[in-house]
Amino acid sequence: MNLFRNLLLWLVLALAGALVAQLLLSQDPGYVLVRWRGYDYTTTVLVGAALLFAAAFALWLLWALLSLPFRAWGRHRDTQARTRVGDGFDALHQGHWTRAEKLLAQAAEDERVEAAARIGAAEAALARGDAAAARAHLEAFDERHPASRAIASAELALRDQRPTDALVALDAPAAQPLPPRGLALRAEALGSSGQAAQAWGLLGALRQQHAWPEAVLAERELVWAEASLREAADANALAERWDALPKALKAEPAVVGAYAARAAAFGWEEAATGSIEHALDTRWDEALATRYGLLPVGRIEHRRAQSAAWLNAHPASPALLLTLARLSQASGDWPQAEAYLHRALAQGGGADVWEALGHGYAAAGDDARARQCHANALAAGRGEAVTPLPARELHQQIADEAVFEDRDEHGVPRLRG
Repeated sequence: MNLFRNLLLWLVLALAGALVAQLLLSQDPGYVLVRWRGYDYTTTVLVGAALLFAAAFALWLLWALLSLPFRAWGRHRDTQARTRVGDGFDALHQGHWTRAEKLLAQAAEDERVEAAARIGAAEAALARGDAAAARAHLEAFDERHPASRAIASAELALRDQRPTDALVALDAPAAQPLPPRGLALRAEALGSSGQAAQAWGLLGALRQQHAWPEAVLAERELVWAEASLREAADANALAERWDALPKALKAEPAVVGAYAARAAAFGWEEAATGSIEHALDTRWDEALATRYGLLPVGRIEHRRAQSAAWLNAHPASPALLLTLARLSQASGDWPQAEAYLHRALAQGGGADVWEALGHGYAAAGDDARARQCHANALAAGRGEAVTPLPARELHQQIADEAVFEDRDEHGVPRLRG
């Protein structure tokens, strides 16, 4: 069809040229003299132009006929390459790893589809468990398609839990600027290599480039915020990272717990306890209430008073009762701690409450009850039935079971689980 269209175009041009020449040369046909090797050739301008056009047309037709087999062969190769790419990715989707790898490796010989084909071949090699073959497919890129090669190499490295190698691949100068997928992989590699603060710093660019859905970005934001606080090398870095967090994250239990633990490690007792107190006042969380009693800091009486105040609003919280028991025992008040622990068990406490009760009895010299409590802690941890302790007095059992009405911040009673 291309040859026919070109031929038709030439004919139209010839007719148009003849009409133009007829109009221009109707009064004076002109005179053309060609002298070559002692011979003179004369003609009019119109005939000379026609002869030149005919010669050019003949040369073009000759070239078209001579190059026709080569063009046909090229089209055949293009068709084969497209077929290999399509069949290769279809085989990859269906799980025919060896066939997919072979087809895509052959298709990679075409520069136009090389990047996609080599990456697909590497994925097929990985799927059949041949990491060396996957690396060989990626190394065949040489200096071509640097961004695609960097992304594929980083994915392979992260899959093998080699985040440093992933960063090396993504930081290659030829791969800059990284496309959205490369930026996301770089953030993941930073987060996996103990550089969560730098991963956190990429959140703005990731949002701008729509590298992940908003739900994934929110999840990564929470994870990296927590990790960056845990990784803070000194108190100044911890304070700087905490201050940079949005207000909403400062109420997230995991983030607050990480900050409190790190602040306690640096000796910031007031900051450690204050962060948890503020978070629990904002939104109650059982795990954070437990952590409040486990902080390796002082301020025992302050924390005990604060926990007692919370108990008015959360009387059925096993975590808060356990925290009160630990703080009471730390103050030397084992009878009160024992009462809190029994009450925690009555309100649904599990293995950690039994363990704390066993430690308390052991410290008090009651070895028989201590052994039974530790055995119950193991059983509760495995989801097995526990052996009740010798019956307490009736008024004590009633106190353990009795709970004031627990209401939420809107005054609506909470249903017990």
